[in-house]
Parts: sequence; structure tokens; C-alpha cells
Amino acid sequence: MTTPLTHPVYVIGGGPGGLAVAAALRERGVRAVVLEKSDAIGNSWRHHYDRLRLHTTRRLSALPGLRIPRSFGRWVARADVVRYLEKYAEFHDLEIVTGVEVDRVEREADGWVLYGTGGRRLVGSAVVVATGYNHTPRLPDWPGADAYAATHGRELLHASAYRNPAPYEGRDVLVVGVGNTGAEIAADLAEGGAGRVRLAVRTAPYIVRRSTLGWPTQRSGVLVRRLPVGLVDRLTGLAGRLMTADLSAYGLPRPTGGLYARVGEGAIPVQDVGLVAAVRAGKVEPVAAVAGFEGTEVVLADGSRLAPDVVIAATGYERGLEPLVGHLGVLDERGRPAVRGARCARETPGLYFTGFTNPISGMLREIALDTEKIAKRIAKEKAKGRRRKYS
Repeated sequence: MTTPLTHPVYVIGGGPGGLAVAAALRERGVRAVVLEKSDAIGNSWRHHYDRLRLHTTRRLSALPGLRIPRSFGRWVARADVVRYLEKYAEFHDLEIVTGVEVDRVEREADGWVLYGTGGRRLVGSAVVVATGYNHTPRLPDWPGADAYAATHGRELLHASAYRNPAPYEGRDVLVVGVGNTGAEIAADLAEGGAGRVRLAVRTAPYIVRRSTLGWPTQRSGVLVRRLPVGLVDRLTGLAGRLMTADLSAYGLPRPTGGLYARVGEGAIPVQDVGLVAAVRAGKVEPVAAVAGFEGTEVVLADGSRLAPDVVIAATGYERGLEPLVGHLGVLDERGRPAVRGARCARETPGLYFTGFTNPISGMLREIALDTEKIAKRIAKEKAKGRRRKYS
């Protein structure tokens, strides 16, 4: 007969965060079961675009307990990230169940109850939600978008469906959104033979070099991670012309507001992996933000109109946590966990979240630190429970 102390910890999500916390728990003698809705771990990494490489260095991207092989290079390719995650799960002998999607989590007297695929009802002593920062593709509610997508010969797709430039050779493509994904897809299309590439920009980003004289931008992010926002913005303002690209002569104005203040708003600087050269060469043309669609035309915020063959919306993702835990009152107004890391909301002890921030110091680095703290906290709570039982 099981008791709350003998129930496993359930980890929802088989990406980097879920695997890392499961490994850290196992290292502390706590049984952790990873539940992954797809048929393989690292599912999101398997479906990213082919060109993608980590924007964080190999050394600062490893998960606890296993280094990323040196042979993968400094900037690890998407396919090698998948290989690393597979090796990580094997190395730590993780207990993983694939093909199980958890629909809802409830708090009950004997622990946490998870309801999932096939009518499953699983009881855990604790739950770690690691379903990922980029979970549900987000498309803006543009006027006329549905009719545009239904028009013969026109395509409107989210960036999550983009793989490589081959299907767009010779075609007129509009990429919407100039975060890291939109910038890299635009550069990929320009280099891969698209007939014309335009990039719709709502808010001008900070575009930074991936490294300067061998010093990766990520290391600067690590150094300033805990400093006051105002101080960092003053420092980056002084060094701004060295750190950031100026494309104002090409239709992309300099960004306004402090770099670090905008990170707090969710606007991570764009690391240049080809966009700056493509814009300066005229291969990628910045244009105004998309306001809507009329027939086969895209209407821009400045009143101009375009008639591209394809629109690729690099417009981000939602966390998608509402069906799972929204009823527990643990999400903020933007659908993110209000309390995350090694802390729990007072009303939901034993419910943890990891991987739901996108910090300037690198998401994988922060996940590695975060999951160790979560595992330590869970192991401590388990030990306290055993002492109470036998005292």
C-alpha cells in the first residue's frame, strides 16, 4: 500500500528542464517519473528549424551531471542538442513514460493527482511542471487573416512550422517579428534563395554580437544578472555602439529604452547570426509592423501594402498552462507561474515550475541552477516527512 511518502515525484515534460530535475532528484535518492506527451524526449528541439544553434555557449548550456561533448562545438546545433538530451536521459537512467499528456493537476489529501491520456489517474508526492517556455504557438488576431490564409496561392504560417528555406526558393516572403527566431529565419531565407525577404518590425530590437573578441555576450549577461536594472542600462548605454548594430540607415531604427529594462519586459536582445549582413546587403528589407490583411494584401502600420506569397509569423508562444493548473490560482495575468523555482505558492505546497523564464544569462544555464534547487527542496521535504512519520 502506497503512502504520500512513497508516491513518486511526477515531472511533466521531457525537455531540458524536466530531464534535469529528474536527474537531480534521482541523484538525491528520490524517485522521479518524467511524463512526456510525445513519443520521444526533447520533442520541441526535434521540430525547430534546421539552421538553429544554441545562442549560449556549450560550456554554459550543459545540464547537471553531464557535460556537452566538446566535439559539438562552441555553438551547439539543434540536432546535437537532441543527441545530448538522449544521452543525458540514458546516462542518468531516467524513468520516462512517453505518449502521456497530463490534462489537469489537482491537490488531494494524499498528494497530487494528475489526470492524463487514456483516463490515467496518477498520484504523486510532488509535481514539477516543465512543459517549456515555448509551448503553444501564438498568432495575433489580425483583421482579415483567416480570409488571407484561405486565398488560393497564399500562405500564412507560424514560425514553429518553418524548417528550412527550400520550399520558399524564388518566392516573396514576409517574416513578421524580429526576435531571435524571426531574425534568424529572415537571414536563412535570404541565404537560401528566397526571391524577396521583408521583415516586419513592431518594436526595434537591440541586436548584439554573439561574441566580441572571443567574449560571448552570454557571459556579460551572467555577470549583470543580479545587478540593478538602472545600473546595467547605464553601462550598456555607454558601451552600446560597440555592443549593438546600427541599422537605422537601412530602415531599422535604433531601439529605445534600456536594454536590461526591456529584458524584464520579455524582450531578449537579438543575437546576430546573419541578419545584420543580410540587411546591409539589401537581402532583407525591414518594413513596418503588420496591421491586418485585405484580400491578398498585407496592410502595414504605416499604411503601405504588400502582396507576398508567404507570411511567416515569428510572433512567439504562450505558456499554455491554463488547462493544466489555471484553476489552482498559481498563474499571473500573463499566464506565467506566479511562483517558480524552488518555491511553492502557499496554497499549493509540492507544486513546482521550472523553465518559464528567458533570462539574459541563458535559459539552459538558469534551468540547470533552478532544477538543482528544486530537487534539494523536494528531497528535504521528503526527509522531513519521514522524520515526522517515525518520531
